Amino acid sequence: MYLYRIGNVIHRLKVPFVHHIFNLLIRLVHNCAVYSQTDIGKGTVFGYGGIGVVVHKRAQIGKKCVIGSNVTIGGRSKSKGVPVIGDEVFIGTGAKILGEITVGDNCVIGANAVVISDVPANSMVAGIPAKIIRTGIQAKDYY
Repeated sequence: MYLYRIGNVIHRLKVPFVHHIFNLLIRLVHNCAVYSQTDIGKGTVFGYGGIGVVVHKRAQIGKKCVIGSNVTIGGRSKSKGVPVIGDEVFIGTGAKILGEITVGDNCVIGANAVVISDVPANSMVAGIPAKIIRTGIQAKDYY
């Protein structure tokens, strides 16, 4: 996250080309694709250094999220929209969040789930495709 944060500040300051160096460093050091242009909230962490994580440049991730390894947050073919992830969301290892969808605050995405539709706040989803399996939860109780 340190490399991301520095690269993000440089990107917001509109310093040309330098944020690309940080994108490359993130890819080489952590074996993931998390771009400086991505909007990631404070307190968000990547499990195991973000190994295998892929996040679309235009995706938005809220505050205090926990993202497991091998997670993909990106678009779908023939769709220009990308996911918007709320605050305090736990995303399990191997989950895929695809397309123009919104994941509400305080949600849990199960390991290897494929999320292709909106997830309401305070919900737990799992499966392929992901379905709501529990509502009215507190995400922090599950990690």
